[in-house]
Amino acid sequence: MSSRKIIIITAPSGSGKTTLVKRLLAACPHLAFSISACTRKPRPGEMHAKDYYFYEEAEFQKLIEEDAFVEWEMVYTGKYYGTLKSEMERIWNEGKCPLIDIDVQGALAVRKKFPDISMTIFIEAPSIEILRERLRSRGTETEHSLEERVNKAKVELTFAPRFDRIIINENLDIATAELRDVVEKFTGC
Repeated sequence: MSSRKIIIITAPSGSGKTTLVKRLLAACPHLAFSISACTRKPRPGEMHAKDYYFYEEAEFQKLIEEDAFVEWEMVYTGKYYGTLKSEMERIWNEGKCPLIDIDVQGALAVRKKFPDISMTIFIEAPSIEILRERLRSRGTETEHSLEERVNKAKVELTFAPRFDRIIINENLDIATAELRDVVEKFTGC
């Protein structure tokens, strides 16, 4: 790849973003997943520098002071997430295009820093009702947490018009093809 580009993908929970990102990465070898940094503890099976860069809060704050992040935010008290500049450079140095899977605010922050080389993509479920059913079918949510996620999704959906592309994930194969087409046209690969 001759020029630096960035693909930024975001979506409310239950939109199918993780599945679409995995399919996109498998189909497009010129993309590389940008590993985020965080201060939460690793979940079973997660590895440092593979799933996330796991840091203690003090280490993360030191990185903030050193201006090591493209973007960062404190999602909950003491729980930080961010995109390291070094991670972007690592991927570009491999001759690949970073794919950042990130929340709405982070996506907009990265685009603000890299307006000329980034493509922002918002993945959407066909409706709130379908999103609610997808979340319910996971079997991981209580009714309370399900409604919290649905309410958060409603807020996130108000940001969709600020993204370069919106892809409605009603049919996974069609959404995958559309996502791949958008990314390939933007990256030139």
